Amino acid sequence: MAAMTGTLSVTVARGTGETNTALQTFDVPAYDSQTVLDVVSWIQQNADPTLTYRFACRVGMCGSCAMMVNGVPRWTCRTHVSKVATDGKVHIGPLRNLPVIKDLAVDMDPFFDSWVDAEAVHHPTRSRHDDVARVDPESAPRTQADAGIECINCAVCYAACDTVNATPDFLGPAALQRAWTLLNDARDGQRDAILDAVSGKGGCHNCHSMGSCTAYCPNALDPMSAIAGLKRETARSFFRRRS
Repeated sequence: MAAMTGTLSVTVARGTGETNTALQTFDVPAYDSQTVLDVVSWIQQNADPTLTYRFACRVGMCGSCAMMVNGVPRWTCRTHVSKVATDGKVHIGPLRNLPVIKDLAVDMDPFFDSWVDAEAVHHPTRSRHDDVARVDPESAPRTQADAGIECINCAVCYAACDTVNATPDFLGPAALQRAWTLLNDARDGQRDAILDAVSGKGGCHNCHSMGSCTAYCPNALDPMSAIAGLKRETARSFFRRRS
């Protein structure tokens, strides 16, 4: 077991729904290679068993442990305390831009509802009885599609987005990136439906291209470029339909 190296002062957001405004501070033992998720788990296991939070894999594969750490959305399982603590202090809160269920756990429904609103779901052109479609992995559209497929739905980009914060009906970076992926997938059969969905109210043209989504994506994806692609394609579609 790693040796204790000191004590951390950890302030955690507490409460439910709109009353999630209380702050509670805990003195937590500090260890080498300690993650923020380790800190939250220690509090729940040793100081206050009523602390509510969410996690699963602990190795950066599920994204469910995302929280605000010192005001920045992060995967807590991959965030080492030594990289974020200031003078031995850490502030942990629930993801921004999503309703709080309790303490550090948020309701992900608005995030996933935006995927449906963006038509960011595969529209098949073949059934299980047909041959598998052949896709050229070197083609330009497939390259564009591949650039976003490692999204694991952690909602870090959604929490980082100031447009989501100011415009609640904005579809958000993850849903729009997924729509861009499908738009470039030769196997998807509803290109026009995707373009219509992402060009309407709350769609890609609401994005101010500030780039927080790309800057904070833990998987180094680039939602801002995907949204820029949607802006180009929706503009082309508009003029093509008018000609």
